[in-house]
Amino acid sequence: MHPLGIFHSRLAYFRKNASQWLALSSSVLLHGSGYGQAKTFFRKYSADQPKANPGQFVCYSLSHRSLINIHGQDTSSFLQGLITNDMGLLDDEELQAMYAHMLNVQGRTLYDIIIYSFKDNPEQQNSVLLECDCTVKDSVLRHLKVYKIRRKVSISPRTDLSLWALLPLNTEGAQGKSKPDITAVDKALVLVPDPRTDLMGWRLITKSQVNPPEVVGACQQGDAVDYHKHRYTIGLPEGVKDLPPGDALPLESNLVYMQGISFSKGCYIGQELTARTHHTGVVRKRLMPLSLSSPAEDLEEGASLQTQAGKPAGKHRTGLGDLGLGLIRLAHAKEPLILKSSEDTTVTLQASVPEWWPKDPKSQ
Repeated sequence: MHPLGIFHSRLAYFRKNASQWLALSSSVLLHGSGYGQAKTFFRKYSADQPKANPGQFVCYSLSHRSLINIHGQDTSSFLQGLITNDMGLLDDEELQAMYAHMLNVQGRTLYDIIIYSFKDNPEQQNSVLLECDCTVKDSVLRHLKVYKIRRKVSISPRTDLSLWALLPLNTEGAQGKSKPDITAVDKALVLVPDPRTDLMGWRLITKSQVNPPEVVGACQQGDAVDYHKHRYTIGLPEGVKDLPPGDALPLESNLVYMQGISFSKGCYIGQELTARTHHTGVVRKRLMPLSLSSPAEDLEEGASLQTQAGKPAGKHRTGLGDLGLGLIRLAHAKEPLILKSSEDTTVTLQASVPEWWPKDPKSQ
């Protein structure tokens, strides 16, 4: 069985032991306003995985993501007014990719994006690639063109390119200590660490007819379902299902923790509410990974979560099997939660604090 499959099968077995599961939840340590470091069972199982060569990776085709090319001398200033992060950060020679959100005027997330620069290609000096959810690619293109006005930029989809995620097979590699071994440099247009967290490995962009085993040594192709299970296990949102356009708030969605926002840059669309919330220091709900006692089928979007005492505790956002993401009230994050499915069955859930969150959230 694939190492990621072993990981998730053991995780599923552990959840079936309800008493042990609830006992473990009590060890979650939450600080201050209700969030902080947690010792989750995810870390325990990482030590049990088979030892792998530090250079071994699993490559996942990200067909649910699209790429858009933005080219021209005004590229940086154009995007600076549309995204939450600072385009000036890409001037750093060490940084080639950056995470950000595009917001509406009310300060709510429209699209989660990753921007890639071409530092190694002088001919593409004023070009970037913008990664977004494929289901909203046309909406992103319209959004960009609305604000283009007289900017000297050209905007076009890049259907000739493919995007891949490379996840290492061992814990050392997952912490960013292992870099993929590139065997065909000319075929890897972009290869960068995922800018959101080390636990998401690397991002690779190639021509659409190229497969990662042709580019990366010790690489095997994986199932995209395992990629999404990994995301939900560590609590990382991606795409419109996890971040509903016009509904999700960037700070509740942990944009700060994913290095996706600058509070020192100039104005951008949606900045006012986001900056005000940040400076007040009050975030009462956060998107957190959920462990379900059993898979919940046919859930309504935004199904309500309750404590065992019947108090509102947040909303279930999305999930896969017995894994998921939920917008959780931090005051109830340590408690077992209850979800009623459309079949009127009750499922017990437990939120956990991801290990990639900062140890001292107040410092963020």
